Amino acid sequence: MSCSSGHGKASPEKLRKLKDLLLKSDNRICADCGAVDPKWASSNIGVFICLKCSGVHRSLGTHISKVMSVTLDEWSDDQIDSMLEVGGNSYANSIYEAFLPAGYLKPNPNSTYDERAEFIRSKYELQEFLKPSLRIVSSKSSHLSSDSGKDKHSSSSFNSPANAQAGMVEFIGILKVKVIKGRNLAIRDMLSSDPYVVLTLGQQKAQTSVIKSNLNPVWNEELNLSVPESYGALKVQVFDHDVISSDDIMGEAEVDLQPMIAGAMAFGDPDLLADMQIGKWLKSDDNALINDSLVNIIDGKVIQEVSLRLQRVECGELDMELQWIPLSQ
Repeated sequence: MSCSSGHGKASPEKLRKLKDLLLKSDNRICADCGAVDPKWASSNIGVFICLKCSGVHRSLGTHISKVMSVTLDEWSDDQIDSMLEVGGNSYANSIYEAFLPAGYLKPNPNSTYDERAEFIRSKYELQEFLKPSLRIVSSKSSHLSSDSGKDKHSSSSFNSPANAQAGMVEFIGILKVKVIKGRNLAIRDMLSSDPYVVLTLGQQKAQTSVIKSNLNPVWNEELNLSVPESYGALKVQVFDHDVISSDDIMGEAEVDLQPMIAGAMAFGDPDLLADMQIGKWLKSDDNALINDSLVNIIDGKVIQEVSLRLQRVECGELDMELQWIPLSQ
């Protein structure tokens, strides 16, 4: 997942330094497969990567690789400092590929997902090419606060056998979900709740932060999920975070992705199109929509605004904005 780190928006000076780092010759190709003009990065590892390799990185979990878009995501000063400290792809590869066997063939821009996954997992998760004395066991809890509740739904899922199987599928694009706000959410504590949102697509999960004692929370957080060829509905769940007991469900809903993805594929490159409507997800008794949800081209982006009435709960609504980024973009 890719969202604001909580340390505030990066200063203009730091953003300029990030762009300058990307322009260095060794960073103009993907650190893992050599594809030209990478627009994604692993902010904690410190490498620039292409969209195809970013899908594999995302499947590793944020405790190993925190994937961010150089151009689409909001960076913090701390995240940019981490990239600057590493110094770019050449320096990172001199460490992570220090013991790459002679004759070993790295993936190339035309490699399959499985070929990329095998190499990237070996390189970063298993650290097979790292000097043995430098190999570490990554802690899933190192990037999570003790009271965030994220370990219950997010990072722990990445090591499950089912999620390992998720790495064997081909992805067709990235779904950026901006969780905007909730309204009139259900009370699960004495007088209020501590809500957070969990998104599930296949075996992938992404989660917002916890907002304390608020039934009308405003998150404005962006979460990223890779979309496989055989995609299903996006599952949305709202939970109340509890420190002592298990977290209580505060409602759920499903989002049908077919109208947005099918419309985007039918109309082609959104950068070449004027602002226009390209699809619609209709409200019905079978879904959780409050109103019809339109799919639009806005400033070269495929955008869908969704307002949901949470189900299996006494009350609660949730507003989100979806953006579709095809794998070819």
